Amino acid sequence: MLPASRLKIAFIGSHGVGKTTLCYGLAARLKRRDVGVEVVHEVARRCPLPINEETSIAAQSWILHTQIAEELVAQARYPVVVCDRSVLDNYVYLLLAAGRQEGPEGLVEFWLRGYDLLVHVPIVDQPSPDGVRSADPGFQYAVEEKLCRELVERGLEALHLDPGARPAWLDVVERTVWERLRPAQLPLSL
Repeated sequence: MLPASRLKIAFIGSHGVGKTTLCYGLAARLKRRDVGVEVVHEVARRCPLPINEETSIAAQSWILHTQIAEELVAQARYPVVVCDRSVLDNYVYLLLAAGRQEGPEGLVEFWLRGYDLLVHVPIVDQPSPDGVRSADPGFQYAVEEKLCRELVERGLEALHLDPGARPAWLDVVERTVWERLRPAQLPLSL
C-alpha cells in the first residue's frame, strides 16, 4: 500500500460549490492507486445548533471541535486524509456572524499548520436548496469573499481551481496530490 508519507488535504470554499463531490472523487481515485485514504465528512450538517446566517459562537465552536476530532481519528488510522472543509472555512462563518474570537482564533491558527494542501473550490453556480445549507447567493458570496481575504491575510497557499475549467478539477487535484505522494524516482545510471 502506498504511500509511506502522510498527507492531509482539505477542500475549502463556500457552501454549494462541489467540495463534497471532489472529496469523494479524489478518495476513489487514490484508492484505485492503492493509497489508504479516509474522508472527513462535513460536520456542519450534523450540528445540533443553528448554522448558516443564524450561526453562533456555540454552533461554530461545536463545528470546529468536531472537525478537529474527526481529523485526529482519521489521521491516526490512514496515511492520507481528505477533508470536506478545513477549520478555516468553518471559522469564516463565525467571523461573518460575530467577528474574531480569541479562543477559536488561536485554535484555528494552530490547526491550520497541519494541512499539507488546501484546495480552493470557487463558486460557479448558485447554491441549490438542500434543506441544510443556505440557498442565498449573497450569503454564499460573503463566505467566499471572507475566505479569500483570510487566505491572503494569513499568508496561506492554496491550489485555486479555475472556475472556467470545472470538468478538469478532479484531474488537477489528483495530479497535484499524486506528485506529493508518489515515491521519488531514483536516477538511472549506466
